[in-house]
Amino acid sequence: QIQLVESGGGSVQPGGSLRLSCTAPGFSLDHFPVAWFRQAPGKEREGVSSISSVDGSTYYADSVKGRFTISRDKAKNMVYLQMDSLKSEDTAVYYCATAHVWYPSTWYSSDKYDYWGLGTQVTVSS
Repeated sequence: QIQLVESGGGSVQPGGSLRLSCTAPGFSLDHFPVAWFRQAPGKEREGVSSISSVDGSTYYADSVKGRFTISRDKAKNMVYLQMDSLKSEDTAVYYCATAHVWYPSTWYSSDKYDYWGLGTQVTVSS
């Protein structure tokens, strides 16, 4: 069983930035893909970004392209989501997830992921 832990959420004004972190205590994420999802109240969980374990390729939802950046620090066993130019519509609980079997073509599908963190709240409001 892989336990994922997110951190870094908080409240920020529109236009601000936050960096979310995801780690797996006692387990190496080096050879696993990692994705970030988010879920706003009353909405379905949506894929935000993902990073491949094979070649480091990254993937983004259209709504966050150019504003969010996913990265991996293998030495620290961390995956980050740098979120810039935040908008009110980015308000949600953000989750990181990983999978045993992963394909780039379905990186955004929550049902393709086996392990999830408990989430961290991000609120963008003036």
